Order: sequence, then structure tokens, then C-alpha cells
Amino acid sequence: MAEQTSEEEILLAKRIISAAERHDLSALKVLLKEGSANVQDPTATTATSPLHAAILSCGKSEDGKEADKNAVKTVELLLENGAIWNDLNKGDETPGCIALRLGQKKIYDIMVEAGVRAELLFAKMAALGLDDAEEEEEEEKEESREEQPAVKKQKVSEEEVKPIQGAVEETILDDVSLDNKAYLRSQLRYKPGILLDESDNAVMMDWETQIMQRHAETLIPKAGLRAMNVGHGMGIVDTAIQTHDPAEHHIVEAHPQVLQRLRDQGWYEKPNVFIHEGRWQDVLPKFVEKGVVLDAIYYDTFAEDYKALKEFFSEYVVQLLDQNGKFGWYNGLGADRQICYDVYTKVAEMDLFEAGFDTEWEDITVPAGLHGSEQWEGTRRPYWTIDVYRLPVNTFVK
Repeated sequence: MAEQTSEEEILLAKRIISAAERHDLSALKVLLKEGSANVQDPTATTATSPLHAAILSCGKSEDGKEADKNAVKTVELLLENGAIWNDLNKGDETPGCIALRLGQKKIYDIMVEAGVRAELLFAKMAALGLDDAEEEEEEEKEESREEQPAVKKQKVSEEEVKPIQGAVEETILDDVSLDNKAYLRSQLRYKPGILLDESDNAVMMDWETQIMQRHAETLIPKAGLRAMNVGHGMGIVDTAIQTHDPAEHHIVEAHPQVLQRLRDQGWYEKPNVFIHEGRWQDVLPKFVEKGVVLDAIYYDTFAEDYKALKEFFSEYVVQLLDQNGKFGWYNGLGADRQICYDVYTKVAEMDLFEAGFDTEWEDITVPAGLHGSEQWEGTRRPYWTIDVYRLPVNTFVK
């Protein structure tokens, strides 16, 4: 049970928030020696953190007018003292969401860079095995961090699932998208224009057709190439790949119902099409052993996190892709919130570069009606709420 906040702590929180709101750097530096950059005033209704307050008080940027020097330094000071980049207030806004709404581009860019640094740090700590030492502290932070991003297509990280796993085991079973193996055991429902899992998450929707077709065009610019797609779903991208007359078309799929649909639709009998049943983690090592070489690789899985995508390109694409080949993936990371999308797009680009890839981005405007509530009727939650899809095309660094 959480300890009750004392009057002294409440007063200190209010003073820190007030100093941040006024962009009073001198006072804030003193106060942060006593208190946290992540305090919230428990007597307020907005759950505004110092970072929220500092950005909100900048007001709207009109006629190109940006936040002043003190505002920028206040935001930077709070971040240097551990302010959380994706902390949510009760208005369901992160500090970056406020900066974007107000048109404060300089502040927004600072928040994006802070998010990138934080995510790279978390990944590095996990790689070094240091995350366990910080687990208790991080669990406290997670309580005030952003809610889980919509699951389509990749969860951002397994860290998002930890509070749920530690709380009620049934919650995981209630949402099979949180675990790939649970998803593969679950029952899917194909409906007109949509594929749902048994937890009502949208696995794929037909509004993605334009995006999938463009992925196929960018990856397979001519006939006779060797292509592989991981994750069949509704078959949108595989249908698009077929229009480019590949010499080889490999499809890796693990869900029994999707595999049955592939049989029912005659994919097993299509010329030059090879269906590989199982998770890519089990299938691709066999590709490597056989010395398979591909000209185009596309990745579009469900109920897997960003860590899986990173493993896919850094461990397998680097071994299977021809030196002049192209790699693409469905860029749905954090697409339920603009700042999250911007942060994880940058993180992915940096990790791809480290693995030996150059990335080119093509912006595609998504259908205007996608933000309407009717579009998502019957689904657990919208997985896409932003205006532009950033399509990645990756080639080896020359």
C-alpha cells in the first residue's frame, strides 16, 4: 500500500511545479536538490508534472514564435534531472503531445531526442543485464509512464508488459497480443476488411492495402527476384508481391488458421511460392544453414515487440539478404501517438545503421477517415491515430 503523501511533500511538489511553470531556473535548481523532477500535485485534477507545466506555459507558437531561452533551459534541466519523456497527465497527454499541440517545434524536438536517448539507454541496460538491478525503480516509473501503445504491429518493448505480468496473470490471457505464443494458440476471425484476434485486437485491416502495395513496389522493382514475407495475415502484401512476378516467393507463417486460409486460397499450389510453417525464429536458422540468398525481405508480424524486429534484421536479414537487396518492415511502432512514432522511428533507424543498413523513408498519408470511431468499431482499441505512415526501405551501407 502506497504511503500517504505528507503536507511537506505536497508543498514541495507544488513549489517545483510552480517554478517549472514560471521557467524560474534559479528556484528550480534549488528545489530539485530536495525533490523530484517527476512530482505531481496530488491535490490537482490534471496530474501535471513539472515538465507538463513548463511546456504548457509556453503557450501557442504563432507566426513562427518559439519558446524563449528560459523555457528551453527549463525543459532541458528537468530532463537532466530524470523527468520522464512519455509521462501522462490525466488529459492523456505526454509533455511532447502538449508541445506538438502548441506548435512549439523546438521543444517538441527536444522531447523526441529525450525519448530516443531514454529508449536507447533502456535497451543498453537490458543488453548488459543491468535492468534487474533497476527493476524496482523502473516499476515505480512505469506506473506514471505512458500506457501500452496499441499492439499493431510491434509492441515497443517487453517492459510495457511487466506491470501487467506482475499484477494479475489473467490480464495477459485477456489480451493475447501481449504474448506471441498465446496469440498463436488463439482463435482468429476473418471479417470483411479486417482480421481480429480473440481479444478483439485488429491484426490487419484493408486500409493498409495502399501501404502494402507500395512496400512491394519499393522492395521488388523488377520481375525475377527472390522475395520473402514474414507474416501473411490477410495476404495483402503477398498478393502485391505476386504482381511483381518473383522468381521465388517465400511466405513464413505460424498461425494455424492463417495457414489453413493459405491452403484454402490455393497459395500452396501457386508456382514459385514456398510456404514455411512455423515461427520465423525456428524457420530462418534453416534458411541460413542452407545458404539461402534473397533479393527482398519484408517483415510484418503480430504480437511481437521491437526487440524481435531488431533481432530479425540484425541476426537474419544481414545473413539472408543479397548485397544489393532491400529490406522493408511494417512501421507501426507507437503509431497510436505522434511523439512515440517519431521516437521509435528514430530508434529503429539508429539500430538499423548499427546493423549495417541505410534507411530511406517515404511518407504516405493514411486515409482521412481512419480517425473516425466507426473505423474501429468492434476492436479493442485503435492502433493507428496519426496522419502519416513512414515507409522504410533499407539497403546495406555501401
